[in-house]
Amino acid sequence: MSDFDIVSGVIKKRRTVKPAKMNGKRVPDEQVKQLLELADWAPTHKHTEPWRFIVYSGQKAKEFVSGHAELYRKSVAEDKFNNDKYEKILGNGNNLSHLIVCIMKRDEQKRVPEIEEISAAAAAIQNILLGATSLGIANFWSTGGMTHSDAMKEFLGLNFDDNVMGLIYLGYTDSEYEGKRVIPLEDKITWK
Repeated sequence: MSDFDIVSGVIKKRRTVKPAKMNGKRVPDEQVKQLLELADWAPTHKHTEPWRFIVYSGQKAKEFVSGHAELYRKSVAEDKFNNDKYEKILGNGNNLSHLIVCIMKRDEQKRVPEIEEISAAAAAIQNILLGATSLGIANFWSTGGMTHSDAMKEFLGLNFDDNVMGLIYLGYTDSEYEGKRVIPLEDKITWK
């Protein structure tokens, strides 16, 4: 099997597995470290390497999820508060093994446009997701809840110019998931 076939297989196999579908089994910390090493090989403009990660495992992951839910409760006006959304955020902590907060740390000199920093951080996240898939680890890149809010930045002690790119939930699942694409590839490509 060629390297292309291996990489292609992993890319096509990667699927979102919501934390509710995870089974609570623990991912070895050493494998999470391997995923972060893969993230560190993402493309980067001017070597700014803008990706940063905060890793929560076991009980600490559950505590972060609980804090996220409370942040939502405190930050939303009473008439806008949605208890189902609160419970959904809270429920994400039930069966996960690890949670990785993914951050784009803005280059202080702003040598490159912000979109390039965001793109580099997103590539690092994709490396984590593909690595997790290759190891049989279920994964979910979440941008819901308070993820992109200033309140989350403050909660995490980030600078104003930094961005929370998402939360990656890691664990194992007992189910198999199949992917699909709804727009034909031909409709997404223009050859000139």
